[in-house]
Amino acid sequence: MDTTTLLSAAARGDQAAWDALVARYSSLLWSIARAHRLSDADAADVVQTVWLKLVENLGRIKDPERLPGWLGTTTRHECLRQLRRGERERPADDHVWQNEPAPGEAVDAAVLLAERDATLWRALATLSEQCRRLLRVLMATPPPSYTEVAAALEMPVGSIGPTRQRCLGKLRERADAAGLGTADRT
Repeated sequence: MDTTTLLSAAARGDQAAWDALVARYSSLLWSIARAHRLSDADAADVVQTVWLKLVENLGRIKDPERLPGWLGTTTRHECLRQLRRGERERPADDHVWQNEPAPGEAVDAAVLLAERDATLWRALATLSEQCRRLLRVLMATPPPSYTEVAAALEMPVGSIGPTRQRCLGKLRERADAAGLGTADRT
């Protein structure tokens, strides 16, 4: 199920939907808490607090597809609150930790990717039926041959490439308008 459906069902008290949300996003919350170097107990408190805040705000989430971003931001805020509450000692060489990048992928990379994908799918939904069908068929793995695409969509093989270019151009325009900034990329 998509996030919108799960949030809506959870707001109505559907335990299975709530469990699905927790299963889908718990690793995100834990990875952010771990990135703040919280103890196991403090990290568990943060994660539980974030889930509680979601329960309290279930009816107020305006854009359910941005839930991962909301969860990530709320988790970061709770981590910082927990650190302030704990009055932890800082290591003497604190400046070294501040200037050193975290190993591996950024903690919020998955959230940003999910938000980008959701925005891109919304942009795709605004295209004509012909463009949506063509682009979806061409996104298949493994990619079909133009002969297969022509047969599936009942269109001449020679028009697939130009139509694809026009559709991608329109998608790029819509993605730019939605703030994805694809125009800067080569």
